[in-house]
Amino acid sequence: MHRKSRPAIAAIALLSLGVGAELPAAGSEPSAVGWSMFRGNPALTGVASGALPDKPTLLWSFKTGGPVKSSAAIMDGRVFVGSDDSKLYALNLADGKKLWEFTGDGSIESSPLVLEGKVYFGSAGTGTNLFAIDAATGKKVWSYGTEGEIKSSPNWVKSPDGRSHWILVGGYDNRLHCVDAATGKTNWIYETGNYINGSPAVFDGKTVFGGCDAILHVLSLAKGDKVKEVEAGAYIAGSGAVDGNRIYIGHYENEFLCVDLAEGKRVWTYKDRAFPYFSSPALAKDRVVFGGRDKRLHCVKRDNGEVIWTFNTRGKVDSSPVVVGEKVVVGSDDGRLYIVSLKDGKELWSYEIGQAVGSSPAVTDGRIIVGSEDGSVYCFGAKR
Repeated sequence: MHRKSRPAIAAIALLSLGVGAELPAAGSEPSAVGWSMFRGNPALTGVASGALPDKPTLLWSFKTGGPVKSSAAIMDGRVFVGSDDSKLYALNLADGKKLWEFTGDGSIESSPLVLEGKVYFGSAGTGTNLFAIDAATGKKVWSYGTEGEIKSSPNWVKSPDGRSHWILVGGYDNRLHCVDAATGKTNWIYETGNYINGSPAVFDGKTVFGGCDAILHVLSLAKGDKVKEVEAGAYIAGSGAVDGNRIYIGHYENEFLCVDLAEGKRVWTYKDRAFPYFSSPALAKDRVVFGGRDKRLHCVKRDNGEVIWTFNTRGKVDSSPVVVGEKVVVGSDDGRLYIVSLKDGKELWSYEIGQAVGSSPAVTDGRIIVGSEDGSVYCFGAKR
């Protein structure tokens, strides 16, 4: 195990891989498009292919035993989602019927990752916090213990030698853990100075994650050596989206940032009102969309951060939006799920669930899966 201590100021870490990190290959993706992980892909860009119906219909709902803050993964006709009742559920995408459930050792806010027939997720337990479960049967393959709860959603990369997969996940033990996907054995641990609540993003052989410190860390993945540090300015609870050498991410000092990772400098800063940003952004071609605790959905230009539009809800927007074609789907703590126009932010559709929707939507094949504080998982799509 390779371990590095870091200053008690923290933040976003960038780790360089020796090989290109790839999106899930044909063997790990279903024939349908799928949504295999939090934000849809390893770069956490929050963009889904296909199209949404103009007026989605509630197709089914499934009741769990606690609030659903976890965001779903959808693969091979199955929905995988966690609940605060300490269970991970596998549901039939077609009708919402339960296929199996697995009981962890604490609430499951972590969003599952589905890779090569296994489901990986964290829990808020105090001993065993990272699990690998057989996607077909719900049987435990392995578990991995940390010294703090895991709310971060796992991501994955190819190992530097290209022979295996590595799982990356942050924890409330202030560490980013890198473990072997097949065995659960640790490869290395990177220590920060505070909680890691968000998920690490992967792109072009690198991974980037935000933490509750205030520095951007650039490291070598193979050895965990520090390459550079850049101040982030405030602690980060959400996840960033990456494209090229830029990361887009918000923090608790009421700013949303675009940072050039190669230069180690801010490209622009968006600051509107004195409310934090917890929502993770979605990256469209020329714009970035993100929620705020000011009860609004924001859309700004990717090149300079200038505002394009804002959309008002009646509650904070911790849910992370998903861009689908010319539409954006997002939940709000006002108890509604919304679809708005990517072009101008006009409301196109909404559905009143009734209790807060902090879970982020998962979207595939024209269907939207989202959880709510009312303890249910909802599926919306075209009317049968």
